[in-house]
Amino acid sequence: MFSNSMVAYEDVTSDGLLVAALDGELDLDSADEVRDSLAAAAKGTGCRYLHVDVSRLTFIDSYALGALVSARNSAAAAGVTLTLVDPSQPVRKAIQVTGLADVFGLPSDD
Repeated sequence: MFSNSMVAYEDVTSDGLLVAALDGELDLDSADEVRDSLAAAAKGTGCRYLHVDVSRLTFIDSYALGALVSARNSAAAAGVTLTLVDPSQPVRKAIQVTGLADVFGLPSDD
């Protein structure tokens, strides 16, 4: 599978769901590696849905959000729907501030 120190992947389910769990701080130092790992997983596993569990992220910066948008776009180009699930408070706040809730398939908290 696509190994990365910040991303843990589960096996693809029979209905095409792949869950990737992120852990720790997602910032300039780690964002490109995570982006590349998620994009490779979307293209190389046969999944149709990639759910990125961000419940254990303790920090995310704007560069990392951009990297996740890039991973989402790469997944979409491969016919895979990438969605962020269970955002931690820091992730939820960053997504609200940037207005990216719809991009990541999250309900907007108006």
